[in-house]
Amino acid sequence: MRTCTGLNMRRILNDAGMHGADLRGAVLHGASLNEVDLSGADLSLADIGGADLRDADLSGANLRGADLREADLRGADLSGAVFGDPHGGVMYYVAS
Repeated sequence: MRTCTGLNMRRILNDAGMHGADLRGAVLHGASLNEVDLSGADLSLADIGGADLRDADLSGANLRGADLREADLRGADLSGAVFGDPHGGVMYYVAS
């Protein structure tokens, strides 16, 4: 498992395999992540606002508390992804 907690990863990561990555709290604001495999990744509390996530695989990803403002999610696979309060509040699950 890759651990990148707290890293500033504002760079191009196109076509990178990040399946199951531990990206809790990562700063990915404005990053180019189109077509990246983030399936099963833990992106809880991550800043991915303004990121390019077109056609990315976010299936089964933990997006609790993630900042997705202005992220481009066109064509992204969000099946099984979990959204909501990272501290046990209301959670949203995207059905496949």
